[in-house]
Amino acid sequence: MPKRSFWVGLIILCQIVLLWVGWTPSASASTQEQQLFSEAWRIVSQAYVDDSFNEQNWWLVRQKTLKKDLENRDATYKAIEGMLATLDDPYTRLLKPSQYRSLKVNTSGELSGVGLQIALDDETGQLAVVAPIAGSPAEEAGIQPRDRIVAIDGETTAALTLDEAAARMRGPVGTSVTLSIQSKDEEPRVIELVRDRIALNPVYAALDSESNNIPIGYIRLTQFSANAPTEIEAAINRLEKEGANAYILDLRNNPGGLLQAGLEIARLWLDRGTIVYTVNRNGMMGSFDAFGQAVTESPLVVLVNQGSASASEILAGALQDNGRAELVGERTFGKGLIQSLFDLSDGSGLAVTVAKYETPNHRDINKLGITPDWEVSLDPIPVTRAGTASDRQYQAAVELLTGNSVLAAKAA
Repeated sequence: MPKRSFWVGLIILCQIVLLWVGWTPSASASTQEQQLFSEAWRIVSQAYVDDSFNEQNWWLVRQKTLKKDLENRDATYKAIEGMLATLDDPYTRLLKPSQYRSLKVNTSGELSGVGLQIALDDETGQLAVVAPIAGSPAEEAGIQPRDRIVAIDGETTAALTLDEAAARMRGPVGTSVTLSIQSKDEEPRVIELVRDRIALNPVYAALDSESNNIPIGYIRLTQFSANAPTEIEAAINRLEKEGANAYILDLRNNPGGLLQAGLEIARLWLDRGTIVYTVNRNGMMGSFDAFGQAVTESPLVVLVNQGSASASEILAGALQDNGRAELVGERTFGKGLIQSLFDLSDGSGLAVTVAKYETPNHRDINKLGITPDWEVSLDPIPVTRAGTASDRQYQAAVELLTGNSVLAAKAA
């Protein structure tokens, strides 16, 4: 009898061991997926700018998700994306490993694609153009700031994230992509674009001494890349040697870029004063200030339009509020939120809105933009005609600098 009991006990024990061995991998996998989800939840919990998390119980969001079966990585990514969607913030988003790697590569200064900077329209939620990159296939096709991208290769963009839309427009040089573009109050039009290499050479500079009684240095900045401050400083120094007595800084269709680049460029024009304030989730305010000697004290006018966004708005607002420059053109895009990138343990990442910007006079940029001192509209012109006689906004800036202004009135 004892021997029989021994074998029965041994068989039961073996069954338990086999069951345990069979159960462990799946339990472990589930735990790993839960850990990745919790990692993303914790980053947002600690860093997100709105500590009400869009008026919801953030802990409960986590608990509800962890009750579900996160059986694989795709399910976990969908859970993270669903969690972030409840924040109603298109700039706080998951970047899967390939997207995250691509984002890091894109900061190197060269891309291949159609050359569009995109965002989600705050009013409609639709995919919208911030600005085409100068000289890109998109710019040459006449795509303009605020145009809506309705479809990519025949597929609606309504359900696409920013990164998914960007990924579909990128691709090898020589390949084509078809976009359905809708301008305000017009029917959508279909445009086929051939992808090309997009060189992000951010600065163009020239001396305009032919049609004015003072030589004017014209500087166009297309993106706040890492090398932009050095290029801008070199351009000012060269134009000074050529005899420039005044400057026009063209930030039209500049969608932004690196905050640090914007700060350094502001310091090229400002001796002192606040450049921008940042406000975090606790209402705590930080500031970035100018210090040292500006490269030039010559008069300055800044050109802006609806495609001037983010770092462009910070720079324009700083120069305007400090009385360093007058702004000419159109109200800017209105993106005044700061995103930080956070690594996740599997090679993916999170872009999280961590603060907002305010100008030196405490104007909120987000969704409101910067209103120029002189509002001057302009029909779309190719970049090759910017800074010429056919550029009404440029001519208005020249008039201000030369004292021959015929502008009707300052913007309210």
